[in-house]
Amino acid sequence: MRHIAVVYKRMRPEAARLAQDIKSWLAKRNVLVFCMENIDSAGVLSSHQRIDFPQDTDLVIVLGGDGTLLSVARLIESRKIPVIGVNLGGMGFLTGITIDNCYMELERILGGDYEIEERMRLRVLVRREHREIFSHRVLNDAVINKGALARIIDLVTVIDGRFLTHYRGDGLIFSTPTGSTAYNLAAGGPIVFPTAQAIIITPICSFTLTNRPIIFPSHVIIRIELGEPIKDVTLTCDGQVGCLLAPSDRIVITAAANPLRLIKTPTVDHFEILRNKLKWGQA
Repeated sequence: MRHIAVVYKRMRPEAARLAQDIKSWLAKRNVLVFCMENIDSAGVLSSHQRIDFPQDTDLVIVLGGDGTLLSVARLIESRKIPVIGVNLGGMGFLTGITIDNCYMELERILGGDYEIEERMRLRVLVRREHREIFSHRVLNDAVINKGALARIIDLVTVIDGRFLTHYRGDGLIFSTPTGSTAYNLAAGGPIVFPTAQAIIITPICSFTLTNRPIIFPSHVIIRIELGEPIKDVTLTCDGQVGCLLAPSDRIVITAAANPLRLIKTPTVDHFEILRNKLKWGQA
């Protein structure tokens, strides 16, 4: 790897300092480094800015938390550049490398001692009056939920053209296996091994108690429509970008064509991450 991009969390002085330290460390190893502060696109938006990574970029190093990595993954959604994250945040399910061991892990990567995990993404689009008004690829999840003052929403759910059910409640989470430890987990959904090929639907505060999370194979086409005209219903992708839904909108969710290529070194163990982050077996 001779050309590496370093993207660091914005408005975090420690992230900027670490980025410059890593840039200097890589330069001593004859690596050309492209270094830039992340573009924060958080909020309910219909579009987002872009970072123009050089065409010959071999690797993107992300300095921040999982949210920073999610936003960077969206910026390279159509390219096959592998990504690795250094955790400066809290949970860090995606950013598996710590500050303390980042140079050791980068040394492994430069020496070729790593593997690439392909993490499936979802393609989420919204059609309104036969027009596509919104389209994004997400690594964690897409969420349809109601505003603070909205009443229960009714979501008509169709799988591969066959009616599944009316979900009535606060909303629905459509999660990838990677995102199963995010909002899906908080809402009572299952933990799925991150390299699996599956789409998880988890209801949020379902009015019908028998509505439970369901795991579907990745090839299904999911279509959602609002069962009743209601205002203040939002679609959010990876908790960062989204759009306000209209009563006539149709949301279509499928597996995206291009997975995220996430670098994993031999010292990163998914089960150890689960034990540590979820504090399993600890008094």
